[in-house]
Amino acid sequence: MTKLLIDGKEVDVPADYTLLQACEAAGAEIPRFCYHERLSIAGNCRMCLVEVKGSPKPVASCAWGVRDCRPGPNGELPSVSTRSPMVKKAREGVMEFLLINHPLDCPICDQGGECDLQDQAMGYGVDSSRFAENKRAVEDKYLGALVKTSMTRCIQCTRCVRFSTEICGVPEMGATGRGEDMEITTYLESALSSELQGNLVDICPVGALTSKPYAFAARPWELGKTQSIDVMDAVGSNIRVDTRGREVMRILPRVNEAVNEEWISDKTRHVVDGLRTQRLDRPYIRESGKLRPASWREAFAAIAARVSRSDGRRIGAIAGDLAAVEEMFALKDLLAKLGSSNLATAATDAFVPAAGRASYTFNPTIAGIEQADVLLIVGSNPRKEAAVLNARIRKRWRTGQLRIGVIGEAADLTYRYDHLGAGAETLADLAAGRHSFADLIKGAKAPIVLVGAAAIARHDGAAVVAQAAKLAVDLGAVKDGWNGFAVLHPAASSVGALDIGFTPGQGGLNVAQMTTFGTLDVLFLLGADEVKVADGTFVVYVGTHGDRGAHRADVILPGAAYTEKTGIYVNTEGRVQIANRAGFPPGDAREDWAIFRALSDVLGRKLPYDSLPALRQAIFKAAPHLMRVDQIEPADAAAVQALAGRSGTVEKVAFKSPVQDFYMTNPIARASAVMAECSRLASARVLTAAE
Repeated sequence: MTKLLIDGKEVDVPADYTLLQACEAAGAEIPRFCYHERLSIAGNCRMCLVEVKGSPKPVASCAWGVRDCRPGPNGELPSVSTRSPMVKKAREGVMEFLLINHPLDCPICDQGGECDLQDQAMGYGVDSSRFAENKRAVEDKYLGALVKTSMTRCIQCTRCVRFSTEICGVPEMGATGRGEDMEITTYLESALSSELQGNLVDICPVGALTSKPYAFAARPWELGKTQSIDVMDAVGSNIRVDTRGREVMRILPRVNEAVNEEWISDKTRHVVDGLRTQRLDRPYIRESGKLRPASWREAFAAIAARVSRSDGRRIGAIAGDLAAVEEMFALKDLLAKLGSSNLATAATDAFVPAAGRASYTFNPTIAGIEQADVLLIVGSNPRKEAAVLNARIRKRWRTGQLRIGVIGEAADLTYRYDHLGAGAETLADLAAGRHSFADLIKGAKAPIVLVGAAAIARHDGAAVVAQAAKLAVDLGAVKDGWNGFAVLHPAASSVGALDIGFTPGQGGLNVAQMTTFGTLDVLFLLGADEVKVADGTFVVYVGTHGDRGAHRADVILPGAAYTEKTGIYVNTEGRVQIANRAGFPPGDAREDWAIFRALSDVLGRKLPYDSLPALRQAIFKAAPHLMRVDQIEPADAAAVQALAGRSGTVEKVAFKSPVQDFYMTNPIARASAVMAECSRLASARVLTAAE
């Protein structure tokens, strides 16, 4: 620790702090444009100038280390002033220079109202300029479907360049020219390819980079702001949903160091237009092969007529990727009253909850990735399955303290890795010590064995997961004080479903069996659009969009999207989080749990709760850990050992990720025109690379 005086106040800070960090630790406010806590230091803007006693001129506090401060001639503590006349004049001068070429765009700039340049010009600038020369103009650049450019506003802080290189791992942006001719641009004048590029808008301190889909749509002070949780993947990124009236206008990230830091993926951010297109807003019944609008009474009567003619054992339910815990619990209760244990989700067939919670969660935690020294990725492409988590892996890799091995497809993950093999047979090679990477895992202090979607989705997924768990146990990834067995689920609903037992019961059928011809009479699809149901089964679809599930349905019951209900979601590491309602469902659509409660009355199997609090009480009674919001219930590592003891035959087939198109993974994304354009650009890049 190092002591110094800041504005006459003595502080004791770590020696590796910058002067800017030390000043903020002392409670001083330091303006900045180029400095960002998660990016490397550039020292471009000079807005963070402070006065260091003994220095002949102001010092850029972002680039000056605390350890570089020298004591006074008589051993006095180094003294720093952040409010002296010298500092005030220097900051006014810097602001005057920054505004020389900046256009007077504030009335029509999308950054207006939340612009760092506006705020700091008011706080640290002057009310007039001495420059009468013409402002320079810069041609706008094409960056793709998500980021709109107004490069005349750019102040060359290079945050975007450093973000795309360091966080995204896709170094497509840079600076060309010198002095007045300097411009920020993409190297090849083509669309950006990162799945995190939308964050460029957040980190740009001026209006040079703004959101293209949101352009000229609303002002920040018009919007209602609701804290919620993202469901586009299983990471559970913390988000803020901004609404105007009933309409969702935009989605922004919230800071949560343990989950998503301050980043969100492009799908999370720009899926907004998919929430208002192709929506189901009334019940439908299929008659003579065609769907017709119906009332809730008619739809329930049609379901009741079919259920009354069916044996409970020939009724089943499949939950989709976006389902909250509440509706899955209500559907499970309803099927139990009908005498059925045929419950499953599309992405959890490989797991048995009875083994223990540690057998299906990301045990090292997302933040724990920053402690890992060896990472083995089995059947996963984290860049497509969980882009924000992939950025955390890259963050650790950039320190030089993480060695990564991959078993599966050889894809561009934005970091270097050892490609060990394509299929599950490589697991056996590692277990037998026939590969040197096994020695790395054995010698590591905090190794992680990560199992992903390509392993889980296979029909022999249970055996693959068990073999990966056995490898983790045998090579020392599971030990006292560290559980390195990590499951990266592809769906937001998966861990919650496993927690409440939304899985096949005794004698129950899994997804493959329920979708086979002649197995079931009635099948409930709770937003399950990724399954293909055989002919002959009466399908009741409860969902939000006219997607694949609705096309196959005999009765459609319109539900609520994740922004239109309050629901519990459990992320891949087992963290319980709550998504809050930001708006209301369109038309006659209702919250999914309320639909099952109303249907249970018509079926004569009334569920014992009439309100959301009553439903949650029932959930908490069955799974008490779900009441501890934003906490991870400690999992017993013995569950991983139990999983490792399971047997099964593993096929020698290469892993293939089910997430081939990052932008088209669920009904909301498929309804989005913005996601369709991103998908088109991604496909064009693949074709260009192939040529």
